[in-house]
Amino acid sequence: MLGRSANGVFWMFRYLERAENCARLLDTGFRMALTSDSITAEQEWSSVLETAGMTESYLEKNGTFTGLQVWNYMLREKDNPNSIRSLIGQVRTNARAVRNVITAELWLAVNESYLQVNELLSRPVTQANLGDAIAAVKREATLVRGAMDGSMLRNDIYNFGRIGSFVERADNTARILDVKYYVLLPSLSYVGSSLDNVQWETILRSLGAERAYRWLNAGQMDAKGIADFLILDGRFPRSLAFCHAKIRSNLASLALQYGEELYAHELIRKFDMRLHDTDIDSIFEQGLHEFLSDFIADNSEIAHAVETDYRFAD
Repeated sequence: MLGRSANGVFWMFRYLERAENCARLLDTGFRMALTSDSITAEQEWSSVLETAGMTESYLEKNGTFTGLQVWNYMLREKDNPNSIRSLIGQVRTNARAVRNVITAELWLAVNESYLQVNELLSRPVTQANLGDAIAAVKREATLVRGAMDGSMLRNDIYNFGRIGSFVERADNTARILDVKYYVLLPSLSYVGSSLDNVQWETILRSLGAERAYRWLNAGQMDAKGIADFLILDGRFPRSLAFCHAKIRSNLASLALQYGEELYAHELIRKFDMRLHDTDIDSIFEQGLHEFLSDFIADNSEIAHAVETDYRFAD
């Protein structure tokens, strides 16, 4: 497979995952802001931008953190390369570049999703239709993944797409967890308070994990239990352990097809085993922020190794 094609498929699914993650963050911010006073609501929207890594670019255009400004910036700002509208456009651009290696069903799903989202975000989004816009983005991302899973051969093309998805998903989960104590809580004195518990619940909501967590834990909400679930529980498809297990599996499939293991295989094996050999007590003893910072750096190193090993620039 040509490196350019591998690059296109890899980034097509990274951008798709990033767009859905952005929609999930907006959904969470909207839920939190609805139950807050105006000052607290601005803080909530500020935390959403911080989690998405858009604060600096946002402040170049806006001086306050009102909901209407924030969600339109994240949804449709043409000068924001990480707005959902821009990301979905990048999904389509990459899909078009690799049309010869993906199925017609997948291309049609991507193209139709682009047309739907682009039309929906062609006008400013009000509070009345924000929920519909968020739901549409998540729905279209699900349809594209469904077309991928339902029509693609389980070959190198499929594996590069899956690796892109799970690299991006792992990064997003880690960043949402990492921002918890450094952005959401105004003071360490709030740790263990009702505000702390509400914000951990918000983390679960943003990752679509609340129902699964409650089902497994009989409704008990505590920081260590939630962190354990989102980091180490291999049953949840957005946990760090699940994402790295899938990256390892897809890289193993590439090694089988190409007849050799490369540096990326060594890295994912080492990092995946590190996750399996730790527990949540050890993570909290080390420091959650320190653990997540290391994980984000390791995850980025894996992505870079995949791009280098398989000559994406060729």
